[in-house]
Amino acid sequence: QVLVVESGGRLVQAGGSLRLTCEVSGGTFSSFAMGWFRQAPGKIRETVAAISWGGGNTYYGGSVKGRFTISRDNAKNTVYLQMNSLNPEDTGVYYCAARTSETYTPIADIDEYAYWGQGTQVTVSS
Repeated sequence: QVLVVESGGRLVQAGGSLRLTCEVSGGTFSSFAMGWFRQAPGKIRETVAAISWGGGNTYYGGSVKGRFTISRDNAKNTVYLQMNSLNPEDTGVYYCAARTSETYTPIADIDEYAYWGQGTQVTVSS
């Protein structure tokens, strides 16, 4: 059984930074493509960032490109989301997800992911 657990969400002021952490247990982490997603109140869940199983390829949603960085440490079964220059529009529940992958392509499609965490709340105050 694959377990995905996010942490690091909190209240932060606009312009600040935050790093989210996602730990995965069960399965073979180094074979998982990983993604970060978020859902704001009243909105659909959207893709924030994704990373290939080896970490060499990444994808970013348009609204976070240049501000957020996704990375992974396969030795620690962990993926990170470094978020800089935060603004109130970044507020939401951030989810981490995993799926097995045999390609070098990061997977941006939410529906492709099999294993999801419970989410961590990020609130950016103006």
